[in-house]
Amino acid sequence: MGGVKMKKRIISAVIGVILLLGIVSIGGLLLKASILLVTLIGLYEFNNATKVADINSLNFFTYILPINLFIISIFEKYTYIQKFIIIYTLALMIMMVVSKKIKPTNIAFALLGTIYVSVFLFHINFLEGSPLIWLVFIIAWATDTFAYFFGLLFGKRKLCPRLSPKKTIEGAIGGVIGSFLLTLIYLKIFNIPNLILLSVLSILGSILSQIGDLAASKIKRTVGIKDFGNIMPGHGGVLDRFDSIIFISPFIYYYIEIFI
Repeated sequence: MGGVKMKKRIISAVIGVILLLGIVSIGGLLLKASILLVTLIGLYEFNNATKVADINSLNFFTYILPINLFIISIFEKYTYIQKFIIIYTLALMIMMVVSKKIKPTNIAFALLGTIYVSVFLFHINFLEGSPLIWLVFIIAWATDTFAYFFGLLFGKRKLCPRLSPKKTIEGAIGGVIGSFLLTLIYLKIFNIPNLILLSVLSILGSILSQIGDLAASKIKRTVGIKDFGNIMPGHGGVLDRFDSIIFISPFIYYYIEIFI
């Protein structure tokens, strides 16, 4: 049974990598539309998770922000992003006052879902056209892969058993090592400058990637589910596969903007 699950996991990962290579390489509208699609599916999974916990996160309303962000990205009117987020938050607060059914908890989950999934992931758009955009995926997936195998081979001490019983300290260290090595290889192959600063980014990004994975686990445990979905065989839902990418996307962008 474990072998079948691993086979599905590998096949899904290979297909995902092929699609990713094509989408990011082509860029433009295809990349923007793909980010929107992942965001909408991720929000759908998040909203379904809140339903399980009997928390209404204002499902339909949460899709408005990512669609507006997509339109902004098409016209590259990025200065409007902050305005839309403020208007969106104000609208949620007004709805809470007007409707007796809407509680502060509903507003909190709606904001968490839209900011966490939509706004965080949207930062990938800012890196379009730069070879550094690949670091988002290299760091997240290298961390995940190396952490898994290091944990499998050497894992003894639990990292955070209350959130993810299978994760180990040894696995976490392996994830950081994997992120550093693959980032270094990528930078060397494509002769990308700022080697030291980007190597530091790979380490910090790997640590944050694993925190992002644990944050997603905390959300799942809070609402009482194992996976956000089952759209990706062997991996669960979009949020299960992209949780680390979502978490580190803004960090990598701002790190590059400030230091590179």
